[in-house]
Amino acid sequence: MFRFTQRALVLLGLFLPAFAQADKAALNAAIDTRLEATWQDALKIWDWAEPGYQEVKSSALIAQTLEAAGFKVERGVAEIPTAFVATFGSGTPILGILGEFDALPGLAQEAVPERQPRAGNGYGHGCGHHLFGAASMLAALALAEQIKAGEMPGTIRFYGTPAEEGGAAKVFMVRAGLFKDVDAVLHWHPGDRNTAGDPSNLARISAKFRFRGRAAHAAGAPEQGRSALDAVELMAHASELLREHTPDFTRIHHVITAGGDAPNVVPAFAEIYYYVRHPDAAVVKDLYRRLVLCAQAGALATETELEIENLGGTFNLLANDALTAVTERNLRELTAITYTPEEMDFARKIQRTLVAPADVGLSGKVAEREGEVSKGSTDVGDISWVTPTTGFRTACWVPGTPAHTWQAAAAGGTTIGRKGMELAARVLAATAWELAHDPETLARGKQDLERRTAHLRYAPMLEKDQKPPLDYRNAPEEN
Repeated sequence: MFRFTQRALVLLGLFLPAFAQADKAALNAAIDTRLEATWQDALKIWDWAEPGYQEVKSSALIAQTLEAAGFKVERGVAEIPTAFVATFGSGTPILGILGEFDALPGLAQEAVPERQPRAGNGYGHGCGHHLFGAASMLAALALAEQIKAGEMPGTIRFYGTPAEEGGAAKVFMVRAGLFKDVDAVLHWHPGDRNTAGDPSNLARISAKFRFRGRAAHAAGAPEQGRSALDAVELMAHASELLREHTPDFTRIHHVITAGGDAPNVVPAFAEIYYYVRHPDAAVVKDLYRRLVLCAQAGALATETELEIENLGGTFNLLANDALTAVTERNLRELTAITYTPEEMDFARKIQRTLVAPADVGLSGKVAEREGEVSKGSTDVGDISWVTPTTGFRTACWVPGTPAHTWQAAAAGGTTIGRKGMELAARVLAATAWELAHDPETLARGKQDLERRTAHLRYAPMLEKDQKPPLDYRNAPEEN
């Protein structure tokens, strides 16, 4: 009952600590000063569109900008060349801000409202991580100025986190102990509307299954061949049958990344790439065990050799009521997005390409997400199991736009994306500023995490001595 009453008062603007009403003009002024430069940085990252673990230029740009502003930067953390930690200030509280910057394959797109792929590597920011990294950097820079001016206590730590899209870099960073002394972690994500609250999501394990057989002339000597592609197809069929016998809310999906080169040559090598998801990490582990059985069955039936590369798993996200109350209030107070006629015209054209378009006016409002379970996955989940964590989404795409689409990539390169980025930076900065001045809320955040994990033990879903899969975006190799 207390939580409901407190939440209601927050929404009414009545339950506000005195410092929350203090003047934040200097904080916002610092954001205003750096906003244009940050947008240009975001566009560079959008243009580079670098794959996970290969974000060399994107990571360097953000790290160098923070270093030039006085942050102490530690590069190559957790055995990941493009991961880094940038620190400003000293003492407690220690507040972490996450920044991502990896792109997705197959989503190269110009900033126009029709499908128009960009020239280059084929990657595009269909999840808006160019905005994620840039907005988080902007907030960290503004907060550092407040620490330097003596207006804010403690330490700001920016975490440059690569390869969120399937590479699970944050899990390796958690395992390396990089979050063990942090009082609270803030994150955000681009979306098609502004959403308050931290919904849970799906835990996930991803893996690549490689089969090696024997080549032969597919017509002249088929009996001498052992088809790796047959093994892949058998595994895929077995996993489809498996779906009928899995718990509710299970998600199993795959792509065949290699399947042979010519129909008249029995494929000696084939690879299939899987994600297995469920709201409960324990269920995911068992689903993965059963998926391995499907792979072994394919190998046994085709007399091929099986190699499995487990790319790591991510836990489901844990909400934090105490921290979310602060984040949500700031999001509601600061959301005042309006759009130009040109932006509205872009949005209407995008909507004509969407399966389920939504009211454009939703972009300027804040929607509830309390109690929701998102169908996606993120390695932020692992952080939330070891450190009190809070996040939100801002409208960077046209309402109704799904993530991982060319429509999201297109909007992210326009001023629609810029406005969402700006709002995110202001909410991150305001929330961190308040938490730095409010040890009681930070203490409640830790209590909330302890309550949620009291009867559970967190252990990263990584194999013993597993290294970050730095080449997981590379083309499969037969040898």
